[in-house]
Amino acid sequence: MFSLSGRTALVTGSVRGLGLEMARSLARAGARVVLNGRDPSTLAVATAELRTEGLDVAAAAFDVTDHATAAHAITNLDVVDILVNNVGHRDRRSLEELTPTDLTRMLDVHLVSAYALSQAVAARLSDRSAPGRIINVSSVIGQLGRAGDAAYAVAKAGLDGMTRALAADLGPRGITVNSIAPGTFATDVNASLVADPGWTTWLGSRTALGRWGRPAEIGGAVVFLASEAASFITGQTLAVDGGMTVTF
Repeated sequence: MFSLSGRTALVTGSVRGLGLEMARSLARAGARVVLNGRDPSTLAVATAELRTEGLDVAAAAFDVTDHATAAHAITNLDVVDILVNNVGHRDRRSLEELTPTDLTRMLDVHLVSAYALSQAVAARLSDRSAPGRIINVSSVIGQLGRAGDAAYAVAKAGLDGMTRALAADLGPRGITVNSIAPGTFATDVNASLVADPGWTTWLGSRTALGRWGRPAEIGGAVVFLASEAASFITGQTLAVDGGMTVTF
């Protein structure tokens, strides 16, 4: 039920962190996985890493905010059965500090690019009358909010809303659309927070499992949603957060 043999997945922003781990997990489940990043040299390193593990991976270097180039890349890939919209960046500033222009940039990276790629992949699937999977990487911040992190919360809440809207639009075509909402993971991006004893103590009381997530622990969720095991699940946001969103 969880085999992805014969499927092709594109994971945006997959040169490091959770994106790389999701790509690794999809490939281990049998998919041919296309890694994505803006920098060809960094992308080559990530691709080589997974190939040394015997995984079937390829590379597509493009900036997701360049919609024409991204759509062209989708055409060149020929077949994409699974799209994982993972690209994002963080701008931890408050409402008073963050300008509308800054917010627009955040929305373009997280939300508009995911919409454009979903549109391109859905069109290709429809041309083939083929089913497919679109998986958006959201965040628990989209559901909870956090002071001093306004734009990220807005962008991720929008991504969850888009997930529900596209699920309704694409369901008749056999394309499911779901979100994964990670909690606090010990990635390279969070290295300074992982090294802060205060954060680890806070997680001990704020999450049901009382610890940081290990990056590899994101893999099961994306494989599940991409597989036939999730064939009747669409429009949902799956929190992978160690119980952060259910712990009061």
